[in-house]
Amino acid sequence: MRTDKLILLLACACAFMVIMDATIVSVALPDIGGALGFPAESLPWVVNAYTLAFAGFLLLGGRCADTFGQRRILLLGLSLFTLARTVGGLATGPGLLLAARAAQGLGGALLMPVTLSLLTTTFTDPDRRTRALATWSSVGAVGAASGPVVGGLLTEALSWRWVFFVTVPIGVAAMVLAARILPPRDRADSPARLDTVGAVLATAGLVGVVYAVMGSAQAGLASPSVFGPLLGGVLLLAVFLVHQARWAADPLVPLGVFRLGSVAAANGVMFLLGLGFFASPILISLYLQYVSGATPMEAGLGYLPIGVAMCVGARAAGPLTVRWGARRATVLCCLVGAAGFLATGALLGVDQPYLVAVALPGVVLGLGSAAAFTPITVAATAGLPPRHNGLAAGLLNAIRQTSGAIGLAVLSTVSATVSGGQATRPALAAGYSAAFLLSAAFLVAAAVLAAFALRARDPCTVYTWARRTGSRQRR
Repeated sequence: MRTDKLILLLACACAFMVIMDATIVSVALPDIGGALGFPAESLPWVVNAYTLAFAGFLLLGGRCADTFGQRRILLLGLSLFTLARTVGGLATGPGLLLAARAAQGLGGALLMPVTLSLLTTTFTDPDRRTRALATWSSVGAVGAASGPVVGGLLTEALSWRWVFFVTVPIGVAAMVLAARILPPRDRADSPARLDTVGAVLATAGLVGVVYAVMGSAQAGLASPSVFGPLLGGVLLLAVFLVHQARWAADPLVPLGVFRLGSVAAANGVMFLLGLGFFASPILISLYLQYVSGATPMEAGLGYLPIGVAMCVGARAAGPLTVRWGARRATVLCCLVGAAGFLATGALLGVDQPYLVAVALPGVVLGLGSAAAFTPITVAATAGLPPRHNGLAAGLLNAIRQTSGAIGLAVLSTVSATVSGGQATRPALAAGYSAAFLLSAAFLVAAAVLAAFALRARDPCTVYTWARRTGSRQRR
């Protein structure tokens, strides 16, 4: 097999593990709590510990790939991620499991930017790069969609511990493949110094903000346990920006990168898309279990049609982006996703059949939303010099993960507010319906921003036109 195809296989395997890890644990939480003695109020931290570490260290992970080399950081991330998964599966108490989940998040933060950076440096032809990114996105969609299904099946058939063990063989195989195909020396010709002060400021600031929005659903924004970390996180991020602009000799995020291509606009669109989309697997799982009375395995299987639609959408996004360009493809995909969210919010109810309330509108929201990630990624990484590939990947993934955490907190708060804190089926259905309607509004906002802020003639469009005319000119 050609080296570029092996690199694509490696990048997709790593992305699959990292993305599935964010969703596979959710359906196993009741069993984990019962086995390890988690207090009910602490059980969500099995998910949050991973999310916090992942979001907080993504920028640092992207910069490390640029500074120390893709091979080194990929192997380090794989080793840490695989070891932490093993420890999590063997955990005998809450403390050890939470520490393992945080270590998994750190390993994932090192891995995700490198997977994207590998693709942007390996596939230099715009057409081939777009198709590689579409494959990478579709595999990520498979990971997100299969998490609840695989988690439910393993939890009921074997044990909750297997939701951690299941990807360990993939991690070991990926380490062997990376050691064989990636060059041992892939550092830049001019060695850069890692901006450790900036890394600390960015990581602490992101952790503070994400921690606060996660806690806001239960305690409220006015609570000192929420407002304090939120204020501290915002202030640290403000100092981080000043440090990058004025004080850092080799900044972690050179602010000039936002003036290149559509980087700033694409990250803004990604943030709005993430606000609406990433909470949908959890909201659908909760609806199926608490309103429709499904078991964890049934809830996981109930998400399967949506997962298949996500895979189809992500796979179709590559040719669509090449043909239409990133801007028009993003607008179309976000609007299709918004229509699916709108229909889901309008149709959810206590006595609605699964096919009407979840499956059919869910297929539409999964198809459009998953397809949107490819053109947004193309817009965020096109036109950047190679030395900034890891930075752009880390930035985009940080925005993605942070928006998902914020979106889950906001939508959970809206759902709880509309339901009035009642646990009756009609009240819960009304709360979930309101959350999906707000998700539709976020995706419409993403489409509007893409229409006005992304470049009208992006590199994919220009390259395709040049090939047809035989000029090979690129913008």
